[in-house]
Amino acid sequence: MTSAQHPGATAAPADALLAVDGLHVRTAERTLVHDFSLHMAHGERIGLIGESGSGKSMTTTALLGLLPHGVAADGSVRVDGYAGNLLDAPEADLMRLRGKDLAMVFQEPLTALNPLMRAGAQVAEIMLRHRMVSSKAEAHRRAVEMLDAVHLPDPAEAARAYPHQLSGGQRQRVMLAMALANDPSLLLCDEPTTALDVTVQRQVLDLILELVRARGTGLLFITHDLAVVANMCTRVLVMNEGTVVEAGETETVFTRPQHPYTRGLLAASDLDAVDERGRLFTVATARAYVPPTVEAAGASEADPEAAAQTALAPAAGTGTTSGRAPRTANGDDRAPVMRVTDLVRTYSRGKTSLFAPAAQVRALTGISFEVPEGGRLGVVGESGSGKSTLLRILAGLDQPTSGSAIVAGNEVAGARESQLRDLRQNLQIVFQDPMGSLDPRMTVAQIISEPLLVPGRDETAADRRRMVAEMLDAVGLPASAASRFPHEFSGGQRQRISIARALICRPKVVVADEPVSALDVSVRAQVLNLLADLVDEYGLTLVFVSHDLNVVRHLCDSVIVMQSGAIIEAGDTETIYRNPQHPYTEKLIASSLTLRHELAGTPDAGASARTPE
Repeated sequence: MTSAQHPGATAAPADALLAVDGLHVRTAERTLVHDFSLHMAHGERIGLIGESGSGKSMTTTALLGLLPHGVAADGSVRVDGYAGNLLDAPEADLMRLRGKDLAMVFQEPLTALNPLMRAGAQVAEIMLRHRMVSSKAEAHRRAVEMLDAVHLPDPAEAARAYPHQLSGGQRQRVMLAMALANDPSLLLCDEPTTALDVTVQRQVLDLILELVRARGTGLLFITHDLAVVANMCTRVLVMNEGTVVEAGETETVFTRPQHPYTRGLLAASDLDAVDERGRLFTVATARAYVPPTVEAAGASEADPEAAAQTALAPAAGTGTTSGRAPRTANGDDRAPVMRVTDLVRTYSRGKTSLFAPAAQVRALTGISFEVPEGGRLGVVGESGSGKSTLLRILAGLDQPTSGSAIVAGNEVAGARESQLRDLRQNLQIVFQDPMGSLDPRMTVAQIISEPLLVPGRDETAADRRRMVAEMLDAVGLPASAASRFPHEFSGGQRQRISIARALICRPKVVVADEPVSALDVSVRAQVLNLLADLVDEYGLTLVFVSHDLNVVRHLCDSVIVMQSGAIIEAGDTETIYRNPQHPYTEKLIASSLTLRHELAGTPDAGASARTPE
């Protein structure tokens, strides 16, 4: 690897903020991270990207001295302000450095925050622990100032709240306030926005960028999302199987990748690019992928209408959707397989007073739409918009307060459990987390064949074995998978098992609830291609629930946008994406990060053009 490719191949400057040389992370059985080197200057922003298992998190936990039991590190890790090697430092020294000179923002704030402490007290504790303030009163005052600095509305009130009383985005802002309370010289962010809605993600990313630039803080940003790195970082390292395979300036690596793995990640991340068959690129098919150029990305930003017209007729290796004829959520001339009319769902909260009535929450406020047979409907909206409530009603898992929901000829409203049996044969769900929806005690064959065991079906054991083998082949898994258990498969393979289970009884409708949000980008592309192929092959109607507007744009013909339990916009996907009519839809689209759009400007330019809300 040349010195241009490997940041650690040359000597670290004397004033480097972080100098990592020859870092190895090992267990007794194998090496997890091989010869990792990184030199970071003060104020520099570096992205560390790679898929699950690539060694990103092990590298960062080694830097902080937080490796789990049974895992050891050797090499050299030096940080400005500490004379020795952090890998050899005593725990007392590391405790002084963590939270003061080195700070971390974790992926899931609810597990990182103390549920028994108020938010303000947790921010104040960081300052008191490192003696950065003279008194508890001063720490509390500074904590409120920090919560204000991370743009929490009513910071004094937020300081009195417990973590469970805050939204996901607000909890992540509290984590950021804690991380920056002592003005550290290095901030490490480990997938800090993965679990957030698209608009909240954009706000948190802009906030991180604003704060580190204003304070001159070095940023090491760990993620598998290449669009986020293009937005945040000036330099990037690509890891695969514990090794840095490519490194350099972000624009150079993303527009002129040298390593096949980097090209594969770029290809799978770029939902604006499809192959000659209209399918997303994967790591395996990335040879034909043409990486975006900054000039082309800038041109699409300047004239999105012209770019969209070009994308509908993709040339070699570029495009958007697979060229299907547009279909709308309403007004199609085909018979609807799903008809929702004035659907209302109201929940009662627990009483907070002996005399006052229980508060009512309107999860759905009278929505109506139709989906034609063979249609692909995307349902988008942020947390709390009513997507999950709608899904539960369509699947017969919940009853509406009023209104009608007819799915595959079955009326859900008012139906008894025995009357929903036919519905559940004709509608199947693919859930977000395959590991959580697959029984760990059952073999794959038992899991996939389980929908065939309901009363009224007459398949024999031999029929079920044959059907399981056919479905495993359809989703690209070997026949030997039938005798194995879910924990023996990767996340993408487990999602394929979920899809096989959903399709074995030949349903008319498949509802996919965020089926790719927990997957790596390369696996995401494979699963989306698989879903599209199977929907076409089996003539299915697809309802795809997601907060990722770019995925919906690629996969779905029509879309409904939900906010606060209401449909605020609906129609043909491309029409809505090119010309949104509602301010909320426009905000969702503007907040979505795409690789090509982020490459259209430098991270600094992008940050200056936006202000966090």
